[in-house]
Amino acid sequence: MRAREGDLIKTKSGVVFDVKGLVHPSGKVVAFPRFIPAPQGTRVTKDATYEKVYSLGDRFKYLQENHPDLIVFDPVFSETMCEVPEIEIAEHYKPEEKLWSLRSAKGLTILEGKALHLAQTLKTEADIPWSSIGISGSIMAGLTTEKSDIDPLVYGVENCRKAYEALKRLRTKADSGFKPYTRSELQELFDFRSKDTQMSFEDFEKVENRKAFQGKFMGTDYFVRFVKDWSEISEQYGDVCFKNSGYAKVTAKIADSLDSLFTPCTYKLQDVLVAEGPKLAPITELVSFRGRFCEQAENGEAIEAQGKVELVTDKKTGNEHYRLILGNKPSDYMVLSDSTS
Repeated sequence: MRAREGDLIKTKSGVVFDVKGLVHPSGKVVAFPRFIPAPQGTRVTKDATYEKVYSLGDRFKYLQENHPDLIVFDPVFSETMCEVPEIEIAEHYKPEEKLWSLRSAKGLTILEGKALHLAQTLKTEADIPWSSIGISGSIMAGLTTEKSDIDPLVYGVENCRKAYEALKRLRTKADSGFKPYTRSELQELFDFRSKDTQMSFEDFEKVENRKAFQGKFMGTDYFVRFVKDWSEISEQYGDVCFKNSGYAKVTAKIADSLDSLFTPCTYKLQDVLVAEGPKLAPITELVSFRGRFCEQAENGEAIEAQGKVELVTDKKTGNEHYRLILGNKPSDYMVLSDSTS
């Protein structure tokens, strides 16, 4: 099975998981529960009712109480993770297939109609093929509510960059349907995200509204995720190993933010100083598998960040370096520093 960021999988027990990253152990998929069966849930299918779990802590709590066998310590990632055996997967949802079905369907819901219109507008403005776009999230799983948002995906480096530039233009066009968040809408987003990513609203506001991949489309929240295509990913499970090396707060300057658009996102760092935690060097990059850290800083900007430090070892070349990885704890953050030049 080739599963990647943005895909969903449903197990034989009826739990819907969202897939993380593009590198997985043989016979397993790294994924976390997203929609869980719940008698009093607000998300309804023909066969069951579900509720959505958001924070990583809540996801692990659900697993511990219901599916502890899926919690494993992965020696390659040096992390306790959720890994779903392929033999337990009953259904594999793919965003590109969902969009194809919306394009050919009749009698779409209002939300599905908006999602299709968003995709059509983005395709035209960016001049990218239909095959490079998908629709993920609750729409793909058929588990929407009145408050559900739109979760498009774009695949392929060139397509992603063209789509992001198109989104920047679309947000300036009065009749495009795309609008940046207002300050009060940003406050709502901050209140939601700060439950498991802690920072001040001032730091949050500095960066969030310049991110064109999120905002409102025809009055509905959207968040576009950008994912490299299979042909652009050479790494196989075990090619690179990671070792937990502590927890640190650092200051640094962004040397290269070219891959900060994608999920997972990567920033190359320079002038790194460890303010708290183990004094390890060289810490040369910052990585996150969470979309909220994409486009968080640009080339030349100074940042302050806190997260887990990992020793990264390339098994083919023997090269080693340290990286800071964000998104595993509520205390992880990345903000712009006042010393930005």
